[in-house]
Amino acid sequence: MSAAYSVRVARAAEDREACFAVRREVFVVEQGVPQELEYDTYDATAVHVLAVREDGLPLGTGRLLHGADAVGKTGADASVGSLGRLAVSEAARGLGVGAALVRGIEEAARERGLTAVDLHAQTHALGFYERLGYVAYGPEFPDADMPHRAMRRVL
Repeated sequence: MSAAYSVRVARAAEDREACFAVRREVFVVEQGVPQELEYDTYDATAVHVLAVREDGLPLGTGRLLHGADAVGKTGADASVGSLGRLAVSEAARGLGVGAALVRGIEEAARERGLTAVDLHAQTHALGFYERLGYVAYGPEFPDADMPHRAMRRVL
């Protein structure tokens, strides 16, 4: 697979559908997350970020919750955004897409005046996020029957 891709905020309906298709592939099909848990009311107001190969093939996605939507996930701190639903298609793994998506989400957070980004990482992904500057805090907890840890990066 060619490694040439771009990362952008999903603005058009087709972009959002591409984001949802990648999430379906990774979370629902690969990881067995129930579809009713994967999609939620936050999808309507979140900033969705999409990685797309030169030929238009969607490679990955993630979303940023901010404002009132993020407060319940960030310890009630309105200056902190919440990164979530980061997913990279199997064929695109190892190309740097995940890191590029995280940086794209962080840029969207900066543009909205946020000072930090929190996330809930599956425990097997802690090292990935640590390499990007995130620090784990709090105890391990289950989400969709998988172990997670909260993490934060100050921007």
